[in-house]
Amino acid sequence: MKKYYPLICLIISLGLFTPYAQAFNIAQNICEYIAADDKKRLRKLLKTNHLKLRKLYGEIACNGQNMMVFSAKRQAKDIGELLTKKLPKSVLKENLAEVEGLSPDIANFMKERIQ
Repeated sequence: MKKYYPLICLIISLGLFTPYAQAFNIAQNICEYIAADDKKRLRKLLKTNHLKLRKLYGEIACNGQNMMVFSAKRQAKDIGELLTKKLPKSVLKENLAEVEGLSPDIANFMKERIQ
């Protein structure tokens, strides 16, 4: 029993100290990429994490606004165009009035897609 005592202590200690995995804040990175108008990084982040914009759209808010309004406020044309292509038309109709006042370019993309 004495020769197994160090082995038992080692197994117990390894069980108590699990490695710490750093949390990856996907929502924050998405908002940063929208603010920077970095479509390439946003697409890569979504692809590596197997995420779709349609599913994330209702869950993520950037500065208290949805992604479409936030991109219009930041004048992120490339991201606005990507969101316009990926989101359903019903969502675009809901946000069109608010986006028109913030970014006419993104509003034009939205109008073309709705029709």
